Amino acid sequence: MRVCVKLAGADHLAEDSVLILAAIVIIALAALGGYFVGTQRRAQLAPSPPAATPAAVVSTPPAPDPANSEEQERVGSEKARIVRSLASETFALRGKLDIEDTASGDLAHARAAVIELNTAIAAVRDETARFRQLVIDIENNAPPPILLGSAEPDDLKLIVGIGPVLERMLHNLGIGTFRQIARWTEREIAEFDAKLPEFPGRIVRDQWVTQARALHESKYGASPLHR
Repeated sequence: MRVCVKLAGADHLAEDSVLILAAIVIIALAALGGYFVGTQRRAQLAPSPPAATPAAVVSTPPAPDPANSEEQERVGSEKARIVRSLASETFALRGKLDIEDTASGDLAHARAAVIELNTAIAAVRDETARFRQLVIDIENNAPPPILLGSAEPDDLKLIVGIGPVLERMLHNLGIGTFRQIARWTEREIAEFDAKLPEFPGRIVRDQWVTQARALHESKYGASPLHR
């Protein structure tokens, strides 16, 4: 009986050992499977290493083309020639403008001078016409010799400053001899100067009295102041 119980206990122990061993194997296999699954998952999640960047390709500059260099030099020379030509034309135009400005200024001055000259000519023409009319009036209204007194008329034109017109004007005023002029006083000089408004100051400026005295003495041999 005891032997049967022992055998039965041994069988139970053997079954328990097998179960434990099976459980350990299962746990080990599960752990091993989990390890492999985790390893694969980490491998999938891990970033892939960057692709190698190809080294930069250094381009070697092409060798200069002699024909292209000559063409560029020719184009540069042509540009420089055009620039010089434009600069020369600009300088010439500026000079022409300066000349035109100067000519315009000179033309304006010339026009002003012409206007002044025309005004002066008109004044001279008026003065000439007035003197011409004065001569005509003197010739038409010249007094007869009897108004000059018994003395013979002298040539008053010998006095510097007296011309034909003034001589006729003096005859019209009753003056015809050197003696008359030689005896003029300062008051009479002023009176006759007022009577000759066309020739103001001529009597004193040309010293008619002094000249008349000298001419009378030369002609008659005596002083005009003696009676």
